[in-house]
Amino acid sequence: MDAASIAPAQMTASAVPAPQHMQALARANRVRLARAELKRSIARGDVEAADVIRECPWETESMTLAELLTSQRRWGRTRARKFLLGLALNENKRLGTLTARQRAMLSTELSSRETALV
Repeated sequence: MDAASIAPAQMTASAVPAPQHMQALARANRVRLARAELKRSIARGDVEAADVIRECPWETESMTLAELLTSQRRWGRTRARKFLLGLALNENKRLGTLTARQRAMLSTELSSRETALV
């Protein structure tokens, strides 16, 4: 297939915007794929969960604290629940809704736990 046969289809697609529900599905898919890659990076140890909490990238704004914590190696629901209970945070709280103080407290406590385990 040559470039000339592809170009008109791309122009037509960009000239007519997709329906809102299709745009929402596309965005949800981008978020899901980016979040899955982030969780794999955390499980491998390439990215620290404390750094994710501190920086709060776009794909984690709607992610729950429990979902982030359980993506770490050796962290299950019970461990995450006990950790958050000690900090007076709900496991269903979303990262994007944390205050600056909560974000700092959570990332500091998580960093200190990670260094204590190593």
